[in-house]
This record gives sequence, structure tokens and C-alpha cells, in this order.
Amino acid sequence: MPTGAGAGHGGGSATEGSAADDGAVGDGGAGGGGEGSGQVSEAAAELAAQRVERERIERRKAERKGSIESGGGLSGTAADLLAAVRAVESGEKRAATVLAGPGPAGRPAPVAEAARRPEPVPAPAPPARTAGPAGPTAETIAAVRRVLADGGAPESLAPAVAAALGEGADALLRDDPWQLLRVGGVRPDQADGFARALLGAECGPDDERRGRALTGWLLEQAALAGHTALEMPTLTAALTQRAVPDPEAAVQSTLAEGEALVFQDALDPGAPEPEDDEEERPVRVLVGLERYALAEESLADGLARLVNSPADDAPEPWEAAATAASGGAAELARAVAGHGLVLHTGGEAARSEPAALLAAARAAGLRAFAAAHTPDGRRRLAAAPGDGAEAVGTVAGLLSGTEGPGRDAEGALDLDLLIVLDGPQLDVESAAMIVETLPDGARLVLSGDPAVLWSAGPGRVFADLLAARVCPVIASRTPDPGPLGELASGIGVGELLQVEAPGKEVVIVPVRDAGEAVHRTVQLVADSVPRAIGVPAGQTVVITPGHGGAAGTRALNTALKERLNPGPGRFGGFDPGDRVVYSPAPGRTEPGQVVKADADGLHLSCADAQVVVEKDRVEQSVRHGWALTAHQAAGGRWPAAVVVLPGDAAQSLSRPWVYTAFSRADRHLSVVHGVEQALPKAVAEILPKPRTTRLPLLLRAQVPTAG
Repeated sequence: MPTGAGAGHGGGSATEGSAADDGAVGDGGAGGGGEGSGQVSEAAAELAAQRVERERIERRKAERKGSIESGGGLSGTAADLLAAVRAVESGEKRAATVLAGPGPAGRPAPVAEAARRPEPVPAPAPPARTAGPAGPTAETIAAVRRVLADGGAPESLAPAVAAALGEGADALLRDDPWQLLRVGGVRPDQADGFARALLGAECGPDDERRGRALTGWLLEQAALAGHTALEMPTLTAALTQRAVPDPEAAVQSTLAEGEALVFQDALDPGAPEPEDDEEERPVRVLVGLERYALAEESLADGLARLVNSPADDAPEPWEAAATAASGGAAELARAVAGHGLVLHTGGEAARSEPAALLAAARAAGLRAFAAAHTPDGRRRLAAAPGDGAEAVGTVAGLLSGTEGPGRDAEGALDLDLLIVLDGPQLDVESAAMIVETLPDGARLVLSGDPAVLWSAGPGRVFADLLAARVCPVIASRTPDPGPLGELASGIGVGELLQVEAPGKEVVIVPVRDAGEAVHRTVQLVADSVPRAIGVPAGQTVVITPGHGGAAGTRALNTALKERLNPGPGRFGGFDPGDRVVYSPAPGRTEPGQVVKADADGLHLSCADAQVVVEKDRVEQSVRHGWALTAHQAAGGRWPAAVVVLPGDAAQSLSRPWVYTAFSRADRHLSVVHGVEQALPKAVAEILPKPRTTRLPLLLRAQVPTAG
């Protein structure tokens, strides 16, 4: 990397702020706006489709036969947990759903064959206008506000509490104040204070309601960090740290209430059975939230169906597509011709290969469609050579039914081939919905860059599939060009290279502290990059490790707004012309711009859609968007990127983070550098934080060649 100072060098310094927030999860909560329009939004349609899919998974799970039969070798806490589950199944306690763990051979409990087949999933009607999903009634919010006031909690939380708890939220909250933890951002100590104010002397750390709520909260926090489940010792240790006197009992109570599921996974599914009947088979006991556990199980079933599907009886169209393609696309097409599931890896330039496959498949008469993670990814894919531009969309649009080929009479996607780009950004729920709606005989190609950050939601689907080795993997030999491509390639293998950048493709701007980092960033975006590189401020993205801190997204967006679009911020801090990121659903962010504000709410222009966000939802679902975290920027590309690395960001850096941030630029990258040797160390040594998932084990149990 060149080390010369970049364009624009100004003074100014400030004491560094606190450590940057973890940027692993995109901001925002539920989408908002347009409640009274009577129209269905893409966000609402997507949420509706997710509800239908979860109901379908629930029906499949209910058809499963038998119970957990391999618990005989367990003892102590694990045996108690399984006993609690059996008590629920037998009706001794309130009914709960339990996902059976592997049997003695390390395989899941038997599943009725009919339950493995995808059931019809109706596609929601496409929206005529983008608007927010309907929220709780005004009466519910008012009732919740009164309970919050009685407990000394901010009444502004009322809409979020009502949305999280539904109708009757006020009575539920008064009966169990720790339900406040279901609202994102509420901490256990805050919920404890609220409970003390409402319950008085009845409140104590050993309250069963507190133990259940903290167990659920910890599992939610684990999901935000990417885990689909937690190992039992990890969960009980975390409960102990939060002054739960009997963590095992708290977990048992949570299981009995049906708020979580327990599994036991053989540590070595391929190992032979113990010869001694008294010898215990090594297992790990995990606990997970039902929605993610069932999604991962459903995903494994669907992937196994694709992998184990027989060869096509009429291969001519597939062979024609392979013949029409060339280079890496031809290799990819040949793999698709003979397999139901194919993985494709590569960087930005490698996206031309799935694009060419899409065009060749459609030319051969196959029903083919491709979906990217973001609207920008859709735009870049549609711009690739070939005649497949009209057959591209986003994953969210495909799942909601607002984009894509529609469904056949049985509710399956009307497709022969589905190509999903930006594979590492797929979480288990989205991946399960995609796989389960593919018809028999269809092919699925998951394409992506394995070096980028994993999904904001739980799971590591793409990485788990690469590790499981259940299908062909086609690694592209098309490198990203120029100094930026060379820099990214080096980071991907753990080297921070000194690249030649004669056209100022890469510039390093050293800074002493966070205050100077903010000053230089504004200078680069507003003056230096437009003047020296020719990229206007509106086409430059700023990326920083977290939202908080003296040089996090909040501080940077405040400074950038003041310089680029000053205004009074009369509507929730926003003015027409402000650059924003909108979160229509948890874990999703879309870049946009404020158009206007009126009685209906905040009007945004996002990609090719117009969005109206109601006033009481602006705070949760809209943020200023000149500066993003790397997770928010994943799946997008900009002509220029300014990556800000203040001194307090050193602990947040990792190789995937640096790779993702540095590879968002097409023409120019400026690095505002204040972390000294922490940057090369992160690239060389700091790998992704492990995520606890069950997908590899579930696949090994269903695909004979796995591993």
C-alpha cells in the first residue's frame, strides 16, 4: 500500500472517544411508514412470507415422529433438560415444540418422507406503492405507555414494546416486567429496575420469570452475533454472570415454556457405535431459539433434497447452456448441468460468470433468475453483458414476491435455475425460504466472495456449505483488476500489500486522533476526492467500524451533514436531500435519500422505490447514511470509498472486516489511518469470530458424501 498523505490535510484534533460500537448488525428495527395507505409494502410482504414459511416449518415439525431417543447416555444437566422436554411432549407442562437431536448413529430422528417435501407457499401480491407494515393500535400503545410510566421506564418505548408483545402487551408487561427485554436495545439492568418498580418486594434475582427472560435475551444476543444456538455451558455461565442463582433451572423453565429448543449433537457422527452399552457417546448439548433452529433444520432438509436429487432426464437444455458459455462460465454451467446445488466463489469481477450462466440458460429455453443481496448488486448484475437483465432482482424482492418469476400452482418458484449472488450475506432464515420454495429438479447456484463478512443475521450458510463439501465448488480464476484488485487479493490471503497506485487508486491519510480523523474524512469526501479523482461526494461512501465513538457513524454523519447538507433537521433530525440508510426489516439496510417530510411521514427515495416512514418509526428505521459500517456496506459498491480507522477502532478490526471495507471501492480508496500496526496485524492474524451453527452436522446426517 502506498503511504503518502492523501489529498487535503487539515489541522484540528480532539481527544479520542470511547471504543467503537460493534458494527456486526445493521441498524434499525421494523420498517415503517404508510400505515394507512391500504397498500402492501415490500417489507410487509417479506414479513408475511416469512410468517407463512415459519408456519409451514411448524407443520413439518409437528409431523415428525418419535421423541429424543438418544438421551439415555446423558446425565446431570443434559438429562434434566431432556426430561423437561419430554415432560412438555407428554403434556405434563404447557405444549412446546422440540426439535429432536441425532439418534445413536448421529443422525436426526426419523422424519416422515412427506414432511421433507416443500409445501406450497403463496406469494404475496406485489405492492402498488411502497409503504410500511401496519403496527399496533393506538389503544394498545396508550395502555403500554401507562405501564411503562408506572415502572419508571421511558414512555417513548411504548410503540416498540407494543410491536414486540402484540395485543394485550400492557397486561403481559405488568404481569412479567422482564418481558421488556424483548425490545431491542433494552439491557438486563434496565429490565431489573423496571421490575423492581412494578413488583416491589416480590421482585428478586431468583424470580423464575427473570431467569426465563434472561435466557431468551442471551439467545437473542447470540443470534445477533451470528449464532443459531449456544452450547449449554456457555449459556449457563452467562446466566451465572447475570446473578441467576440456578441457571440450569432457568434454562429448563425456558424450554418448558416453548421459548427455546434443546439439541444434542454427536461430536463425531461418523464414529462407530460404542461396543460397551454403558459407554457414553460424546455429544454436545445446545440450546437455541425456535425460529432459527427450525430454519436451520429446514435449510438442511432442502439442501439435502437438492444435492440428492436424481440426474435430469432431459439434459439437452443444460448441455446447450454449457456449450453456449465460455471460460469460467462454461465450467460453472457444466457443474450445474449435473448437480442440483453448486457453489461459486470469486470477487467482483467473477460476478460476470454467473451473469453469463444466466444469459446462456435463458437462451437455452430454461427458466432462470438471479438475485443479489442489495439493489446495487441487482443493478451491477443487470449491467453485465448478456440478455438476462430482465431476470435479475434482490433476495428480499424474491422472497416477498415483488420480484422474480412468481410461483407455480403448488406454490414453488416457477424456475429451472436460481442463481443467488452475495452468498455470504445469506442468513439461515432467508436461505431456508429460498431453498424450500425451489421445485423438484431445479438447480441452485450460490455465488459469493468467501473473504467478506458473514451475514448480519444468524448463521454462516455459505461458509458452512464450503466446509461441508456436499456439492461442486467452482472457484473463479477471474481476478479483480488494478491496484484495488491487487490490494483486495492480498488481504484475502492475509497480506497487506504495498501496491503501486499511479492514478491515486489507493491513498493513505495518516491521522493522530479521532477528531482529526473526522476532519480529514469530511475534507476528503467534500473536496479532495471530487477534485483529484473526479468522484462527487454523492458517489463516495464512508465506512467505519462502529456506530459509536468519536469517529463512529453517528459522529461522522453529523459532521458530513453539516458540510454537505446543512439544515435544521425539523423531522426527526432529517432534511430534504439528506443521505440515509433505511431498515425495512431487522438486518436489512437500503441506502436512500430524503425527499420531503409531511403529515404522512418521512418520504424517502430508495433505489427505484418510494418509501414513506411514519413519524413514530423514523427513529428506529432511518439513519443518516453518508457513513456506514462494513456490514451495512456489504453487497454494495461505490466509485469511491473512504475507510476511517481511528485509534479506538483497533480492537474491532479483522481480516474479513478490512477486506469488506477496502473492496467496496470501484475507482478510488482513501484510508484515514490511525491504528498504526493494528491494521497489518488484523489482516495477517485476526480471522472471523467463530459462530455456533448446526448446518454442517445436519448435512452430514443427510448427505452421504458430506465432509
